[in-house]
Amino acid sequence: SLDFWRLLYVLLKQIHGGRWTESDAVGAQVSFVKSALWYHGYGRPQLHRLPADGSTGSRELLLAFSWLLPRLGLLEQLLARNRVQTGDEASVCMCEDELPNSQEGTAGAGPEDRVDIRYLQWLNGRLRLQWCSLHAQQQEQCKLLHKIHLFTSGSHMDQKLGHFSVTETDLIRRPEDYKQLLQLLESETMQLEAFLQWKQLEPVYWQWMETVLNNMAEEGNMCESQDAHVEKRRLPEVTSCCPWADKLTGQMDRLSRDLMALQEQLHQLIAQRKAAWWEKVAGREELQRERFSATARKIQESVELKLRGLTSLHAPKKNEMHGSCRLVLRSKHSASKMGFDGRVSKEAVSAVSAAEVIRELQVRETSLQRVLEQLRQECRHRLDEIAEGLEGVICISP
Repeated sequence: SLDFWRLLYVLLKQIHGGRWTESDAVGAQVSFVKSALWYHGYGRPQLHRLPADGSTGSRELLLAFSWLLPRLGLLEQLLARNRVQTGDEASVCMCEDELPNSQEGTAGAGPEDRVDIRYLQWLNGRLRLQWCSLHAQQQEQCKLLHKIHLFTSGSHMDQKLGHFSVTETDLIRRPEDYKQLLQLLESETMQLEAFLQWKQLEPVYWQWMETVLNNMAEEGNMCESQDAHVEKRRLPEVTSCCPWADKLTGQMDRLSRDLMALQEQLHQLIAQRKAAWWEKVAGREELQRERFSATARKIQESVELKLRGLTSLHAPKKNEMHGSCRLVLRSKHSASKMGFDGRVSKEAVSAVSAAEVIRELQVRETSLQRVLEQLRQECRHRLDEIAEGLEGVICISP
């Protein structure tokens, strides 16, 4: 069990990008594994009830490890993280993210939860400064990469690439680092060979896990049946020896009858309210046409804006760019066809053009600007409503 806890701790630490050492306490390892499994959606209570000393639970840990394999793509993620990067890569993500609705829960904030607006403005300015600094560093890095790719153009043996990367250029300048890179590549090759062997034996593993799961289910059913038998055997003894059991049963029957009567009254009240509502609606058929049409138009626009994200979710998925891609410099004639040459998430894409990425980002920017403008309008209306309730105060918008 201790070895299994340590194995899951090391694997999950690597996935979450954390550091681990052999001297980490057993209790800390067990707590981290439980928290990480809960975070990823593994809510089996038998695992979370295991003791913190890691002395028991090897079969539960085996089941959790088997759940992680297909759920997270555990081995694939480890191979991707331990991959030796010899080329210049850039991270690309065009996946649609749902914007959180932060408007709820702000109206009930008490006086102690209020924050000075000047502190928020200072935080916003600091964030903008850090963002500008990061953007300037990214631009400088892109300029240096472009110089290296341009000066080494035509020197690479692979005609698809045509130029050296930063790692390859550094190896030319310092050939003594070639042995270290060769060791890393040999280690990655061994990992890939082990992964291929695992793929060949994977069906045998899942057949074995089916037997383990069936045995655990049978043992769970036996325990439940024994507990139910004990409860059925003890229930008559308790009711026969307790003088207040008959009185409690009578009170429960009385409460159930009262609940049934309240339910019938509620149904009658709902029916009356519905009838009154339909009469009111029928009497207002000849309301002002213009006001009704304006309200309907506004509702339709808001619904279309909110459903735009849902339609994109149910629409047939196109090749969403996600993952790291290798940067490859192309001539102006072929720039419209190829810009990046690498891999994109699970779907192998031969090349992704930088112009295509820019267009996708521009579309995303337009959509976010539209949402931002709508939120600003709502904030203005809300501020106007608040200002109307203040007597003797003149509010001038900035």
